[in-house]
Amino acid sequence: MDELRAAEPSLTAWVRRITFFASAPFLTGAGIVLPSLLAWLKRRREALELFLAVLGSTLLNQFLKSHFHRSRPETALFPQPGLSFPSGHAMIGVALYGCAAWLLWRHGRHPFWSALLLGWALVVGLSRIYLHVHYATDVLAGFAAGIVWLVLLRTALRLWWREQQQVTIPEEL
Repeated sequence: MDELRAAEPSLTAWVRRITFFASAPFLTGAGIVLPSLLAWLKRRREALELFLAVLGSTLLNQFLKSHFHRSRPETALFPQPGLSFPSGHAMIGVALYGCAAWLLWRHGRHPFWSALLLGWALVVGLSRIYLHVHYATDVLAGFAAGIVWLVLLRTALRLWWREQQQVTIPEEL
């Protein structure tokens, strides 16, 4: 990455723009606006799933950061507050973009956009390594934790919705 930065110094400005798309302000807005839009479109389950993906991954990320308490690299290209492990940009980005990709894929719409969203989550995570605000292990752990959270959330919601469906169906005598 050092060679890339040296060869293309203007790339850093672009990478800083990319990393914004998993920053706290962006994720907060997206975590509220996108579920609201889905709810307005009468996609309440999808709205709940996307909201919980972002909220849950945010809470889990803060718990993991406080547990591991790893400092950021001293070579960061710009100062970043907070702890390093796992990368919140990678973890919450995977949760948001991964959940959106899953929802698009599940409804059989736009598999290209699903793949693009997953690729974008990967690029955002890699931007954190490029900017030296995270170690590669922070980003990998963020990706892994975000995926684990999505799998757990999806499983829990499926079970809950199945249980709700069974409760509403009256038993025959």
